[in-house]
Amino acid sequence: MKEMIALGSKTARGGFTNEQDVIDRFNNWEKDKVAQDWLAEMNYKIDDIEFVKASKVRGQYKADIQVRITILIKLKSQEDLQNLQVKLVSNPQGFNQIDKRWVNKYVELWNIPKDITQILKLFTGETKPARNDLRDSRRTFLDEMSTADQNKLVNFVKENKILIVSDLLKGRGEFSADWTLVILKLNGVSTWVLKSINQVMNVFGSGDVRITDKGSLKIGKITMQRKGGDGGRDSAKMLQFKINPVELFEK
Repeated sequence: MKEMIALGSKTARGGFTNEQDVIDRFNNWEKDKVAQDWLAEMNYKIDDIEFVKASKVRGQYKADIQVRITILIKLKSQEDLQNLQVKLVSNPQGFNQIDKRWVNKYVELWNIPKDITQILKLFTGETKPARNDLRDSRRTFLDEMSTADQNKLVNFVKENKILIVSDLLKGRGEFSADWTLVILKLNGVSTWVLKSINQVMNVFGSGDVRITDKGSLKIGKITMQRKGGDGGRDSAKMLQFKINPVELFEK
């Protein structure tokens, strides 16, 4: 893991407690070497930049930070808006939730047919199982379902994979993410990697759609799970998708 991180990242001095630290660095870009490195990774020439303003995106969007960049090119000002999502990570083996909704919200988003909807609701426990031979009486793991139902789900996801991966990682609309910044804090040292959202979707979306040994679903490197937890409240029956952001560091 240390070799993987060293090859695919750059070290940043100073701590990163939250997204505000990233915003402050961007807003101090003229003096902050790390912010200059980020801007360079975003394909800007530092000498061309006239103004940078970073601010927090409010609401439930894929982007956490919006960076407004004014560039002077041949005496003409060109204003760019770049939306960044920021992942602060302290465990190289940890997972980060990228999306969480009730099954019906995904039905609206992806036009999921009724038979697939029923499979997903059995998986989350929103529909209570009728069987009593399950390893969890509250829900049905995918590998406990019939082969036909497993294949229906896998085939639906395969057919809609590009849309699903894009919605999970990039989002839609004005505040869809353009970039992902992962900052790994390990043994007192912060390392970072900044990738375009197309690179991010390629890293996490590439690979088979399959049922795992634990009865969940994998879409490339994206894991679909029942949310769980929440002290047994109904929100535990939501569907969630997770990734390990450290996968963005080059191997």
